[in-house]
Amino acid sequence: MKQHIDTLMQQNHVDALWISGAGQHNSAMVYFTGIAHLTGADLFVIPGRTPILCHGPMERDEAAKSGFDLLSYAEFDLSALLKETGGDLRTAYALRYKRILESIGLTKGKVLVYGSRDVGPYLAVVQELQKMLPELELTGDVNEIILLEARATKDERELERIRAMARVTTRVVGNTLDMLTAHKVRRDTLIKSDGQPLTIGDVKTQINLWLTTYGAENPEDTIFAIGRDAGVPHSSGTPTDPIRLGQTIVYDIFPCEQGGGYFYDFTRTWCLGYATDEVHQIYDQVLRTYNQLVSELKVGINPAGLQQRTCELLEAYGHETVRTNPRVSSGYVHSLGHGVGLDVHEKPWFSRPTDDSNKLLPGSVFTLEPGLYYPEQGYGIRLEDTYYVTEDGRFIRFADFPMDLVVPMRAG
Repeated sequence: MKQHIDTLMQQNHVDALWISGAGQHNSAMVYFTGIAHLTGADLFVIPGRTPILCHGPMERDEAAKSGFDLLSYAEFDLSALLKETGGDLRTAYALRYKRILESIGLTKGKVLVYGSRDVGPYLAVVQELQKMLPELELTGDVNEIILLEARATKDERELERIRAMARVTTRVVGNTLDMLTAHKVRRDTLIKSDGQPLTIGDVKTQINLWLTTYGAENPEDTIFAIGRDAGVPHSSGTPTDPIRLGQTIVYDIFPCEQGGGYFYDFTRTWCLGYATDEVHQIYDQVLRTYNQLVSELKVGINPAGLQQRTCELLEAYGHETVRTNPRVSSGYVHSLGHGVGLDVHEKPWFSRPTDDSNKLLPGSVFTLEPGLYYPEQGYGIRLEDTYYVTEDGRFIRFADFPMDLVVPMRAG
């Protein structure tokens, strides 16, 4: 949680965090400032001090909403710095950062760099800055010792924002179900009012409209895939594919608050009208596996153990898994889950069995999403919900939604 950051920095001998980039769709910045209208900013977090936010002069009021100490780029005139450096833009930007850091008393020690910038120009400037301030160690948080570690557990305010996204998500999923089942059917294909087939692209357009209406967005797209595409876990779906009865539809939706805030992640698999006996059988195996895993959740465990348990359960049904064949393309082919927060994939991880810091703890938010995939047979199945751990160690699903495979059509 955020209140642990100073302690984490001190334990890891880190003198400051430097977070750079926009105030939207930039998870490290949003974590501190909220979703702010900042085109580009630099935030310095130093233990025992109020964070310092450097901002453009036109965005001073937006920056002030953070409650942090403010420093305008206008105080470090880039035009003058360009003259001073003979027009060398890289050196001018580096010199501006040097003077910013000098003004806040940060010229030596270990600084972890975060944020979202165009990596090429930014890297060049940081490298030049490092030459100007040799006592300053500028490095990345490769081992996730500070921000992702803090973000791995959420406080009640964060949990409520994710709950709100869960409500939006399941509302959109319910709308999608109502829309699909209301369509007329001709030769097993859903038909629009103009007589043309309803397509994946039509459905995804409507999903985007609903998300916008309800105050959310899906910057990483939505998976709405049918038939063979449903058998390829991250196929987002072919826009021109018609929606047909009896084929599996994998609907994986992971929207966030508008501006790049907290995410939610949710998947259901449907067959409209009917399903084959084979699909019924495989679906039942995935559902049984999901329910068994939920029953085995415990506080303090490394979730990588749940990935191994999933492989055991699905192998017992006769399916190949990533445990027995890392290159498997049919059967169980991915990880069981991941953490969810300001990124749709974050700590805790289900793929790090030797990381002692990787645990399900009070405040953890994570997905469970077992699935089986047989693209050559023309189907795939995945079920996913997002859970959190309460202070007293209970595991709570953010939103309930039916897990029925077969969805009856309401229209003729």
